[in-house]
This record gives sequence, structure tokens and C-alpha cells, in this order.
Amino acid sequence: MTKINLIATGGTLDKHYSAITGTLDVDDPVLHKVLADAGVGPEELTVSSFLRKDSLDITPDERADLAEFVASAPASRVLITHGTDTMGETAELIARLAPGKTVVLTGAMVPYKVESSDAAFNIGFAYAAVQLLPPGVYIAMHGRVLPHAQYRKVREIGRFVPSK
Repeated sequence: MTKINLIATGGTLDKHYSAITGTLDVDDPVLHKVLADAGVGPEELTVSSFLRKDSLDITPDERADLAEFVASAPASRVLITHGTDTMGETAELIARLAPGKTVVLTGAMVPYKVESSDAAFNIGFAYAAVQLLPPGVYIAMHGRVLPHAQYRKVREIGRFVPSK
């Protein structure tokens, strides 16, 4: 079995609604739960929590730290849950700092804890993709996986689409 490093960074995927503040706040990572619920064995589920932030709040230094963390990860395959707003920026930096690894980033447009979320589907899809793809940095969203430089987020429709 191929070892995969699983890294949760926060973003919409991990948000929950706070009735006290009336806001969506980043909560504990759901990556472990989603994969365990799908029957992925516990020996495959070592999740590192890194940042726990909305991606718009990630600083350049934090993004660099994440890329270095991925580069130094012992496994050659890495799955990252990440906020969708700056996923491409992070992917670009990881591609420069972690050549030779297979890295798949995914996220959600709707929090996991909200009905009709795309989170569980995107995580499962990304988990399969990271096991099958050759080295490179990819984004897996909405049933499609492409090299990170070939995606763009279209806010008006709430989707990632091919850029080419």
C-alpha cells in the first residue's frame, strides 16, 4: 500500500456555522472523518492539521511553510484540503518546492457540515486521484482533476473549470 500524507489546512470545507456570532468559522478538520466514513482503514489515516484558516487569511510566509512541509513530507503522495480562494497560489508554490511528488489539493464550495456540500465527494475523488496520478501538482474539484496550472475558479458559478 502506498503511503499518503494527508494535510488539512482549513478553508470552507472545515467551516461550521456559529449561532453565537452568525458567521462561518474554521472548525476541526473533517478529512479524517470523511475518509473513515468511506471505509478507508485507520492505518491509512494520519492527518496533519496545518494552519486551520480560511485561505484568504494565509500569509505568504505561511504558504511557504506549507510548501516546505509538503516538500519534507516522507511520502511521495500528498493530499491537501485547502480553501478554494487561494488554492492555485499554494499549488504553484508547492510545484516549485516539491518536485517529484504527487500532490492533490481539494476543497469545497459548501462546508462539509452544511446540507448539499460537495466536500465529501471532492475528498473521496481527490483520495483516489492522489493514488493514481503521476508526479505533479493537481487540483481535484467537482469530478475533474487537472494539473494545477490548468484550472481557474469561477466565483459566479461556484465551480472550478479548465483554464485551457
